Amino acid sequence: MEIIISPGHAYWVKRGQPALQHGAERVERVECLAGRGLRGDRYAEKRCEHKGQVTLMSSLAVDEIRQHFGLPDLPSTVFRRNLIVSDIDLAPLVGQRFHIQDIEFEGTEECLPCRWMDRVVAEGARTFMKENFRGGLRAKLLSDGVLVALQQASD
Repeated sequence: MEIIISPGHAYWVKRGQPALQHGAERVERVECLAGRGLRGDRYAEKRCEHKGQVTLMSSLAVDEIRQHFGLPDLPSTVFRRNLIVSDIDLAPLVGQRFHIQDIEFEGTEECLPCRWMDRVVAEGARTFMKENFRGGLRAKLLSDGVLVALQQASD
């Protein structure tokens, strides 16, 4: 699992404006704040009980996007999802409680890709990501604790 945090939103700007430069960085561990989000991430600063406190994306989806667009070195941080997970089918988790490590989550809805994916990945990425739940899952944090990255990705 990869853990990615960003202190601010990069893509919520007016049409035609450049992305903001908040960056997204991989971390080896992160504190989970129930009802808020991940410490240091933009979602933890939103109102409490926000339905997208944490975003998850499948590592399989990341690999499919890389392959489809011929971008083998595309960093997973470009998707700005908090957790890149392996061996978890995210689609059935909408409306369900689940655990990763010792942290309890509740899946709230599909994490639909925005138009910026066409800009930062490749033209057509947004449409491709809308298929097969590739955009990932939005979730609430139901418990406090610490998540630890299980392995650091090479990209």
